[in-house]
Amino acid sequence: QVQLVESGGGLVQAGGSLRLSCAVSGRSFSSYVMGWFRQAPGKEREFVGRITSGTTYYADSVKGRFTISRDNAKSTVYLQMNSLKPEDTAIYYCGAGFLWSPRASDYGYWGQGTQVTVSS
Repeated sequence: QVQLVESGGGLVQAGGSLRLSCAVSGRSFSSYVMGWFRQAPGKEREFVGRITSGTTYYADSVKGRFTISRDNAKSTVYLQMNSLKPEDTAIYYCGAGFLWSPRASDYGYWGQGTQVTVSS
């Protein structure tokens, strides 16, 4: 059984920063592609970025502001979010999968999500 637990969300002013964490239990963490997604009210789940052992990839909307990293020893992936904007407000989810993909459907395991709210 693979479980993902996100933490670190909250309320921040525009221009501020937050760091989200996603702790993974279960099967070998290092074998997973880890993705971050977000979902705003009334919208579909949107790809934010992903990381494998040594490579990251970001959506254009967050490139240069967000950074994904992982600590295989702690079975944890992080999303450092800087220069936050009100349009970044959403529930943020981490997903685990085996494909190098931006599609949410390619990630088989998900956390419960953490709310990020950016005030203007």
